[in-house]
Amino acid sequence: MKFIIDAFGGDHAPKEIVMGAVSSVNLLDDVEIILTGDEAKIRAELNDIGYIGDKISIINAPEVITCEEQPTLAIRQKKNSSLVVGLDTLAQREDIDGFISAGSTGAVLAGALFRVGRLDGVLRPAVCPLLPNAKGGKTLLIDSGANVDSKPEYLVQFAVMGSAYMRATFGLEKPRVALISVGVEDEKGNELTKTAFEKLKSMPEINFVGNMEARDMLSGEYDVLVCDGFVGNVALKSTEGAVAFLMQEIKDLIKTGGLRAKIGALFLKKSLKKLKQRIDYTSVGGSPFLGVKKLVIKSHGSSKAKTIYSCVCQARELVLSKTLQTIEKDLEILK
Repeated sequence: MKFIIDAFGGDHAPKEIVMGAVSSVNLLDDVEIILTGDEAKIRAELNDIGYIGDKISIINAPEVITCEEQPTLAIRQKKNSSLVVGLDTLAQREDIDGFISAGSTGAVLAGALFRVGRLDGVLRPAVCPLLPNAKGGKTLLIDSGANVDSKPEYLVQFAVMGSAYMRATFGLEKPRVALISVGVEDEKGNELTKTAFEKLKSMPEINFVGNMEARDMLSGEYDVLVCDGFVGNVALKSTEGAVAFLMQEIKDLIKTGGLRAKIGALFLKKSLKKLKQRIDYTSVGGSPFLGVKKLVIKSHGSSKAKTIYSCVCQARELVLSKTLQTIEKDLEILK
């Protein structure tokens, strides 16, 4: 499998991105990486690491798109950027399986939409992060920010794509699909969710279990959470903030709680380590952009080498499970 990585996307580019690419080819026998970006700087990083293998190649792309730039304008103007060159190469070459970037979210999404294109029949692609849940599994949130203004038809497609994703990737026979709303009752919600609810309820192909409240996002009672990008982004960021707050509170209480707190923390050390690992996004990977013709994964902007490696592992699993092909096939029910 061959994956392109935007070597100049993210807060820690290019050093951490290149380190992640090296880890990927060293640990995964069936993976090759193509890095896009300033070739001289990438080679300098490879030399510093001491990499001398033949599973990493470089496509020179001297320009960089920053988070401060207007995404659509930057995609049009900076055709020699690491992001645009990577996406163009993905679209043009059949031997490339996917693209990974920790760069500007808006630019990655706009670039994927305009340079790679949508799957046949897809109205709007969606960003889909995986969340840890209380049952020890994963829950897919779709959409988390690509479409802040949505129509009911978009949410229906999100449900189909999300269900196909969880079935193909995790082997769930009938993923439980829920619609994020302000109450679990059928009549709850705004005009968007009410209309989408009725459409989803009439689709036997989807295991639609009804509305859910945001407080149950991580309960493990649902496999796919459907919403528009505005609600999804707020829900995701609120959850991230709440988790970060609680973890910091635990640390502070241990530090200020005296001898008993420190002894208790010692006994709980293994459990706390497991908890940290479960909620650590760096080990999950990134957020696939579902609905485009080829695999595009948006990694966290603060991604370091470990996260990039996790994204490559994630991309590899999506290729092996034929997730995109499953999504494309399931979308046919809407035609």
